Amino acid sequence: MDHYNAATSEPPPAVPDDTTEACSRADSDEDPLSETVTDPTLEPGPHLEDPDDSSSRNAPSNFSVSLSVDNDTDSAIGGVELPSSSVSASSSVYEFVEEYGRTFHKYKEGKYFMPNDIPEQERLDLQHAIACKLFGKLALAPVENPRRVLDIGTGTGIWAIEFANEHPESDVLGTDLSPIQPDYVPPNCRFEIDDAEDEWVFPHHFDLIHARFMCGSIGSFPTTFERCLAHLNPGGWAEFQDYYVRMQCIDGSLRGTALQRWNELLLDGVARSGRSGLAAARFRAQMIDAGFVDVVERKFALPGNPWAKGRREKVLGTMQMTNILDGLHGISIGLFTKVHGMSVEEVELLLDDVRKDLRNKDIHFYYIVMSVYGRKPE
Repeated sequence: MDHYNAATSEPPPAVPDDTTEACSRADSDEDPLSETVTDPTLEPGPHLEDPDDSSSRNAPSNFSVSLSVDNDTDSAIGGVELPSSSVSASSSVYEFVEEYGRTFHKYKEGKYFMPNDIPEQERLDLQHAIACKLFGKLALAPVENPRRVLDIGTGTGIWAIEFANEHPESDVLGTDLSPIQPDYVPPNCRFEIDDAEDEWVFPHHFDLIHARFMCGSIGSFPTTFERCLAHLNPGGWAEFQDYYVRMQCIDGSLRGTALQRWNELLLDGVARSGRSGLAAARFRAQMIDAGFVDVVERKFALPGNPWAKGRREKVLGTMQMTNILDGLHGISIGLFTKVHGMSVEEVELLLDDVRKDLRNKDIHFYYIVMSVYGRKPE
């Protein structure tokens, strides 16, 4: 299957019929989460992170959600084909670690808890399609004709490839711990195996630095933002897009479910591993502290399954439900056994109940997804 393409930033008159086209056009519907809104009914759950960490308290408090429950039991999205990826790993060149029936990166073994096998690559490309449909384009930062672009934590490389196709004048570099990028890429796109938390030794500066869904990979975002600033040309932009991983709910339907328990175990496991699933709430302040100017924070609501009213919300909810279902084992198995001391059998029993909850449209949960971008002073 072809990669998803993100093209014009101009919104179309209607929502696309096919989710594989989600990145090529913005949606005409208003943002699922408004910038100036009233307080929603949220269900943040218990705080497992540092009690001095204000991100878990502040992130959901200054906006509301324009999601409403669809009470039409006959409603369906009809004919939506969820995307998959044709990208395969270059396993003949690099060794991977096998564990729990999955493969993981060999370079800096154990640093990143998610697998890198074909099912995970397909999920990453689905996640890319979700982000493009949610945001409307590849990057929200108002960068124009960037000469050099860096994509850290590039994954399958799909964002870097599409940006290179959209911007033939740009030299696009993608870096990642796993060598899972395709062999055939645009001539202005290339990939390197690298750890974004090591010292940056790039021989040149960039006009745009992009990172997406890295809260489980980066331990110190303030350090990363300082490095971004140091390696940007004057006037260059950095944009970080990420989940606020604690699930939200418009009512009390998430409370006491296996899904909520899993979400809290995930947040706690990530925190014990030196990361934070709530890191995105601090991006704006940390970028300003690092020296960025014109910093913008945008928030979007992403339904967790097709419970919400409206075709666009149902498509996004179906895509996100599939994203979690496909990633559930890979996200959980290593973290829950190694950090929480659960047996494989205990994890699998929990995940059985979580899968039922994920498909239950009576649980009205959603994620906050954030895009934060800022400019290096001239």
